[in-house]
Amino acid sequence: MKKEKNKMSVVQLTMITAINMMGSGIIMLPTKLAEVGTMSILSWVVTGLGSMALAYAFAQCGMFSRNSGGMGGYAEYSHGKSGSFMANYSYGISLVIANIAIAISAVGYASVLLGVELSPVAVGVWTIFTLWLATVLNFGGASITGKLGSFTVWGVIIPVLVISTVGWFWFSGADYAAAWNPNHFSFFEGVGKSISITLWAFLGLESASANMDAVDNPKKNVPIACLGGTIGAAIIYIISTNVIAGIVPNADLLNTNAPFGLAFSTMFSPTIGKIVMGMMVISCFGSLLGWQFTIAGVFRTSAIQGYFPKVFGKVTKNGTPIMGMVIITITQSLLALMTISPTLSKQFDVLVNLAVVTNVIPYLLSMGAVNVILKSENVPNRKVKITTFISIVASAYSLYALYSSGLQPMFYGSIVTFAGWVLYGFVSYRFNLEKDLEVKNIHA
Repeated sequence: MKKEKNKMSVVQLTMITAINMMGSGIIMLPTKLAEVGTMSILSWVVTGLGSMALAYAFAQCGMFSRNSGGMGGYAEYSHGKSGSFMANYSYGISLVIANIAIAISAVGYASVLLGVELSPVAVGVWTIFTLWLATVLNFGGASITGKLGSFTVWGVIIPVLVISTVGWFWFSGADYAAAWNPNHFSFFEGVGKSISITLWAFLGLESASANMDAVDNPKKNVPIACLGGTIGAAIIYIISTNVIAGIVPNADLLNTNAPFGLAFSTMFSPTIGKIVMGMMVISCFGSLLGWQFTIAGVFRTSAIQGYFPKVFGKVTKNGTPIMGMVIITITQSLLALMTISPTLSKQFDVLVNLAVVTNVIPYLLSMGAVNVILKSENVPNRKVKITTFISIVASAYSLYALYSSGLQPMFYGSIVTFAGWVLYGFVSYRFNLEKDLEVKNIHA
């Protein structure tokens, strides 16, 4: 089949899907995984399989769902308007939290690059400054954001690819083996402790289905891109983090805010390490820039659907939801202050766990709708059974990720979710009015 003009190829969509996951999810991974040891590779296997199941199920939802609005549209098939609201609400909250973690990653690398020791309060202040800088730069619109993002992403891709290939020359099997289980965790305890951080690295896997209108032959290519991007990211994550674990001693990884910079300093020289840190800061900020714009888009779509206040739906002449961006960034600033912790790594950990908990909610709502979506679109029964089974596997993995995130993130995530039900109560009358009008029109 001839490729349509202005349409992406399957290779391009696969690359975009992988980059969306890798943009910022990887740069603090080696430090966080060092808390468990190199046995965290087992978590990668579990998360890789779970993420592929999620990616495949999302690809099927994207192809067959007639509803717009991404995961909210999928959830509506089984859970109605309230489920659609909760999916949009929890996904929006998750991104708000996740972006604070991305900003903290950038601050962490920048502090090591500049050789500055930051107090917990200073970390919070610089995180807020970084968030506002990204927001203000987004006022120019999607075109500027897209151009900056396509350039800055190379700041993470190049170091990760170098580590994954050239890094083997510095790899020590003895050091890797010595770091296998330094805290003497049991098998399930060790795997569970790193599930949240590995799932964090895969957030964004649903983005291929969100771009299905922009790809040639979507019914064939979207599933390929979803699975291909997820598998590609998984391979790169597993290789790069495990190579670093064999280059840098586990104790050193535990005590750094810039693990990739430390690895390059060990391999080559402190100067090369500084260059890599600079590249990572630029890449992380570019990813934050794109995700801040994405959050405003998610809130805008929800406002148009009647879920969120109308102020989030207002845009400027160039289509930028500036008011929404400002309100979101004010909220993030408050959260950054509320989550100040003794160390930057600890604050990053708190935010990642909370982001994962809130992000898994729309995943579960979407997985619960897969069977209904396929049946309502008269998909062949054999395909329905296979896809439903895969969605059950994805749901089981998602529930395990919730369990592994710990009691505190689950506690706060539950409060956020319960608040969502209350908030839906304030807007639900709009959809009841729509139903009443539909009924009246039918009987008229």
